[in-house]
Amino acid sequence: MKDKTSVSHDEMMIKKLRKSPAFAAEYLKVAMEDTEEPCVLLIALRQIAEARGGIARIAKAAGVERESLYRALSRRGNPRLSTLFAVTKAMGLTLTVEAGSRR
Repeated sequence: MKDKTSVSHDEMMIKKLRKSPAFAAEYLKVAMEDTEEPCVLLIALRQIAEARGGIARIAKAAGVERESLYRALSRRGNPRLSTLFAVTKAMGLTLTVEAGSRR
């Protein structure tokens, strides 16, 4: 019996994000909706950055040090808003705000 080759969730997501900019935008939008766990947004941004040429390339395009971007997009990251705008712009995406429903 042959062993099945497995692919990690991160690897699978990066492949999907690389193939479809529309999927990447929707993935980021859904990640932003998770207000209970802000790290979900950072993980999504990191995966999209990996799919769009890697952290080093995105950091350079965003004008951010590579090491700083790795830290900012980690589970414990706490990036500045200006960093988020620069990184999403470098990835060909835009952060937006929509009116939400009142509770």
